[in-house]
Amino acid sequence: MFSYRRQRGITLLGFIIVLAVVGFFAFLGMKIGPAYLEYYNVLTAMKGVAAEPGVGGWTAADIKASLSKRLFVNYINDEHVTLRNFEVKKVGGEQTLRVFYEVREDLFYNLDYIATFDKTVKLTRTGNLN
Repeated sequence: MFSYRRQRGITLLGFIIVLAVVGFFAFLGMKIGPAYLEYYNVLTAMKGVAAEPGVGGWTAADIKASLSKRLFVNYINDEHVTLRNFEVKKVGGEQTLRVFYEVREDLFYNLDYIATFDKTVKLTRTGNLN
């Protein structure tokens, strides 16, 4: 005999709720994901500059020129990240390259998201990554 107590599985309403939750998080990933992908590309460009031999002895203009080329190759959006977002400092005999920027984008309707990115990379004379 057939018994409803032994049935296992999800109802149509339960499936729709699960689908809505999964769809919402997929939507968030599609809206926010590109900002993090862009940040990863910025980090790749910064680490590429830091790996250049003798970069610790370069001037700030030389570092930014090399960085500009790498940002162009990595298709970095000029709307979010420009060379003005980068800072070259000399700290205790070592140069550092810092990036700080925010991405503000629409999420849906009148709701926006703000992603803040801040990273510092050491530039050594030998060009080794730290």
